[in-house]
Amino acid sequence: MLPPPPPDFRGVFRVDDEARAVYSESAGIMRVVPLAVAVPQDASAVQCLCTWATAHGVPLIARGSGSSMSGAAVGAGVVVDTHRLRDMGSVDASYGRLRVGAAVTRAQANTAAQEVGLRVPVDPSSGAFATVGGMAATNAAGPRTMKFGAMRQWVRALDCVFTDGSRAVVSRGRTGGDSGTLRRWQAAAGTLQERSRTVVPPGVRKNASGYGIHEFGGTGDLVDLLVGSEGTLALFVAVELDLAPLPVATASLLSSWTTLDGAVRGADLARESGAVACELLDASFLRVAARGRTLPVPSDSECVLLVELEDREPGFAESRAQALATAWGRAGAATVLLGLDPESQEALWSLRHAASPILSRMDPHIRSMQVVEDGCVPPHRLADYVRGVRQALADSQLDGVLFGHAGDAHLHVNALVDVRTHEWRDRVRSLFDRVVNLTAELGGTMAGEHGDGRLRSHVLSRFWSPQALALFADVKAVFDPAGLLNPGVKMGPFGDPFARIKYDPADSLNNPRAERVLAQVEGERAYDRLRLELLDMTG
Repeated sequence: MLPPPPPDFRGVFRVDDEARAVYSESAGIMRVVPLAVAVPQDASAVQCLCTWATAHGVPLIARGSGSSMSGAAVGAGVVVDTHRLRDMGSVDASYGRLRVGAAVTRAQANTAAQEVGLRVPVDPSSGAFATVGGMAATNAAGPRTMKFGAMRQWVRALDCVFTDGSRAVVSRGRTGGDSGTLRRWQAAAGTLQERSRTVVPPGVRKNASGYGIHEFGGTGDLVDLLVGSEGTLALFVAVELDLAPLPVATASLLSSWTTLDGAVRGADLARESGAVACELLDASFLRVAARGRTLPVPSDSECVLLVELEDREPGFAESRAQALATAWGRAGAATVLLGLDPESQEALWSLRHAASPILSRMDPHIRSMQVVEDGCVPPHRLADYVRGVRQALADSQLDGVLFGHAGDAHLHVNALVDVRTHEWRDRVRSLFDRVVNLTAELGGTMAGEHGDGRLRSHVLSRFWSPQALALFADVKAVFDPAGLLNPGVKMGPFGDPFARIKYDPADSLNNPRAERVLAQVEGERAYDRLRLELLDMTG
């Protein structure tokens, strides 16, 4: 039984069925109804909540906008919605830095940076509503990671609250504050760093799985372990970001390929050219995008590559685009289109955004499920991965749409599942198991940029050595010895991640107002709205 909330807690604390129901889902497939929902008013309220949770053994699930795919933002504890932590600092243009509250969105932070000629270089497709705190928690990335890297390298400092209720700013090269948690860390850090240096991570360009032990082994910075920890080590209340300069000029290219192997060579050439982004759109994606429009590529294309180049010098982006187009032609590209002005570039990239609106208008019984949506493999195995995922879909008797970040050999998959069929859940499980086997065989990771969450944590042993898993457990024990922070993510048993799938027509919440709110969030992509406010506005 849940104890009464702390009497000095400043914020909203609700245990009613409607409030719990609207926090039972995030953008992924899972449904887990929490014990309660807390919306702290400020960082001190987060401290109060952590002290109370530790005293009573209550699990806490940190949550930003709830746009994550892997199930880390849902759980059977108290969901801590950080929506009120929206302080916006001023940009320090001389050092290229910005401090923001954890609930400030990437779009808001980027707008502030752009006013002084800078930007937040990490730009996931959810950037309009993804919070900076959530991006740090998952080590978020996006299409431009092949040039700028993932979130970890852009986080300068984290303002953290630990399970003992203490608060500290953890910066690169310095950890401030004094608490039992930090004393445990200081005692263990040297040994953990030495052990981290012996662990070999998967040989991929992007990895949001496990803890950042490889990076920590090299730097000794606690920031590198905290970024990507998915709310399992601390709750973030603010983040300080390093910023990057805005480009002076950009150029885009769209190429079509008759073979996957040719496209992989094309992605290699794009990476060698210094491209900022290189996206792959599979034939399955093109079939969906072609509904109701004529595509600017041959109808028999096996896949398409979309590339963006940028430069600080006018004219250089155009000349580099011309050189890449020539190299692609020699490598066997069927067609190449160039976009050298804003209008033509937008037209080329409109293809990348064409499928989502079509998928949202499909038969309501056909649900797009993000089950294996984050696989990343060594670049030379990308064609094998695409072929293997296609075969896994076919073997599981499912359709699907494949696309992703070819420059990083990182693929997103939307499985299209007819929930009217009796076997649909077995087919989803089959797809997951087959792609786990495939990804492990290819030396990849199931979590390129979305984190392990509850969906993938139970298969970490397929991708990490026993030594790495033991190190993960020891890191967790330093910061959360009672296992109260997001249990079931990274460490600890969770159970069957497919036990409750939110698209299951036989598994209703039996709460019409809550169901209307959840439909609104999904339909309008209103993830940055406070769900309790949406609930209060719903008749």
